[in-house]
Amino acid sequence: MSLLPILEYPDPRLRTKAQPVTVFDAALQTLIDDMFATMYAAPGIGLAASQVNVHRQLLVLDVSEEKNAPMVLVNPAIVASAGSRTYQEGCLSVPGIFADVDRADRITVEALDRHGQAQSFEADGLLAICIQHEMDHLVGKLFVDYLSPLKRELVRKKLEKQRRAAAG
Repeated sequence: MSLLPILEYPDPRLRTKAQPVTVFDAALQTLIDDMFATMYAAPGIGLAASQVNVHRQLLVLDVSEEKNAPMVLVNPAIVASAGSRTYQEGCLSVPGIFADVDRADRITVEALDRHGQAQSFEADGLLAICIQHEMDHLVGKLFVDYLSPLKRELVRKKLEKQRRAAAG
């Protein structure tokens, strides 16, 4: 397994709309394994393929404390949602930034697993929030898009400053 570079806001490639996965081959399995390695090393609880510059409808996540409940969602769709919850979110593509985002508290998801088998399940709490966050990436949306234009610009400037300091 190898670690993949994670695109960072405001990289325009993060705005690319992902295409459905149609081939479940060895290359896809390697990508999934590399995405898990990258997510765990970051460390994070979710990673969309779009964040590693692969524009396919694929995401990996693991919201368990022990990091022993990996999930793969291919071509995911939310078919039902209920409730509302405000949760402080962060993102591997927007490092060091956290903000409150309102999302559905309970969702029903249909997706394929890593081998192309259909799955359907209900999720709530952190798992529901994480799935919605990662699915946003697949349509080119970031959690900072939920912020006001002023806050979004402050985030962009803060990240720019962090990058200059790291390069410096």
